[in-house]
Amino acid sequence: MNAKVLGLGNALTDLLVRLPNDNLLAELNIPRGSMQLVDADFSARIYEHIKNLNPETASGGSASNTIRGLANLGVETGILGKIGTDDVGNVFLSEMEEKGVRSHLLRSETLSGNCISLISPDSERTMCTCLGAASELSADEIKEDIFDGYTHLYVEGYLVQNYELIEKAFQIAKQKGLVTCLDLASYNVVEANSEFLHRLIKQYVDVVFANEEESTAFTGKEDMEALNDIGELCDIAVVKQGCRGSLIKFHEKVVRVGIIKASAIDTTGAGDMYAAGFLYGMFRDLPAEKCGELGSILSGNVIEVVGTKMDAPRWNKVRQAIQKVVNG
Repeated sequence: MNAKVLGLGNALTDLLVRLPNDNLLAELNIPRGSMQLVDADFSARIYEHIKNLNPETASGGSASNTIRGLANLGVETGILGKIGTDDVGNVFLSEMEEKGVRSHLLRSETLSGNCISLISPDSERTMCTCLGAASELSADEIKEDIFDGYTHLYVEGYLVQNYELIEKAFQIAKQKGLVTCLDLASYNVVEANSEFLHRLIKQYVDVVFANEEESTAFTGKEDMEALNDIGELCDIAVVKQGCRGSLIKFHEKVVRVGIIKASAIDTTGAGDMYAAGFLYGMFRDLPAEKCGELGSILSGNVIEVVGTKMDAPRWNKVRQAIQKVVNG
């Protein structure tokens, strides 16, 4: 396995809180299950409502989660993004480096970005993201030599607010022969940028990950029809369907993969970890079904914890389960 993956995304610190009900979402007019970009004032307003609910903090960001997941599976990885010079940024950097992730992180005097993840009683998560320094990463800072030595580029769709940045990254990756991967991020992100995303995927992207809502927002269709439409634009398409498993179009082959038994308490990072497991299977040249199974193992485990940080015993359990699939 010679894969080496560069992740590109918003370098954020997550603030996670379990809500007793969805009243706060209604009060603040935040669509349940969405990802909303908010300013520092609104972020502070949310914090005032949740500070007594014992929020937890952890390094986050969609692409960063996937990269950390791959690093925990022994894959060589790197991360490109922007953080502040504050303590929050320092924590993010140290948590990536302690996993062996190579840093291509740039610094800004702006405060580091954060994402408040509001977890409903049924484990659905609604995210309010204040990008901070992460939003300052520009196309001019995407240098060609950063991509040297990598075999894959993994990009989160949340970066789509900067068309020039995301397109330049994919252009360089394709020029250098990297396999390119994109996660569609959130249904409202897809709805607001549908035309651009269609063009981007058709021109540059090899592997696309989407959940049910994102695939419908992207295609106007559901289930297998949505999968087939996405699969017309790229080599490999994956539609994650939560408790129903996932649909995979692997070149011309279409498969449906189930889930593992899990007690969900927080779906934060489920899609990110699914991507890590799926890609690990790809790197091992496993068939589509087994790639999906590995994705399900990682996503099924991460939803049993708050946030995306799994402890050492759980990672050992994950690796053992993965080895059974690889050897089976």
